[in-house]
Amino acid sequence: MSGRVLVVDDEVEMQRALRAGLSYHDFDVRAVGTGTAAVREAAGWKPDVILLDLGLPGMDGFATLRALRPMTRAVVIVVSVMPGEKDKVRALDAGADDYVVKPFGTEELVARIRAVLRRQADVPSGEPVIRAGDLEIDLARRLVSVGGQAVRLTPTEYELLRYLALHAGKPVTHTTLLRQVWGDYAVGDKYNTRYVVAQIRKKLGDDPANPRYIVNEPGVGYRLEA
Repeated sequence: MSGRVLVVDDEVEMQRALRAGLSYHDFDVRAVGTGTAAVREAAGWKPDVILLDLGLPGMDGFATLRALRPMTRAVVIVVSVMPGEKDKVRALDAGADDYVVKPFGTEELVARIRAVLRRQADVPSGEPVIRAGDLEIDLARRLVSVGGQAVRLTPTEYELLRYLALHAGKPVTHTTLLRQVWGDYAVGDKYNTRYVVAQIRKKLGDDPANPRYIVNEPGVGYRLEA
């Protein structure tokens, strides 16, 4: 499986390491060192995945992420030396789909990227639209709407909602969601599912105290109301 990966990092050695490691696994890789260049490449080259460092000169990673999110459906994985929860929350708020702390193993990164590309290529056959009340999920076109109004989700938010929709009416465990959305390396980090579900609910206008769509299954995970 191959795909286009854009590396955005101002450290030349990191660019070289990621290009070498990902190219070895048959990915088409380009690397840039600034946020401005990243926006330009995202518009013209249209990568499938963007690996984004936060400590960029000039337009930093957060500003770059905010600029990228409205213009591309690429999955954005933040790769940063900053391990703090506040930085992770800030990046996810800005539209990141995943957060990997440096240093990290190439095999883990490759596994995460492959899982993303595999999910994007996996469009189920049969009924292309799933409905739950006034929530509609168009699987063929990857579109979500509530009451006829379009809802813009990040790729990871969409994948989590899509998986719940494909199993509507059935409880889905935290572990299953982590494995299906982030891959095996993320299993055990329930924070990811809780945070992304909170973001989806916010965008759908779903009250977590009295949810219409995504319901908590205490001690288990979540269920999408059928």
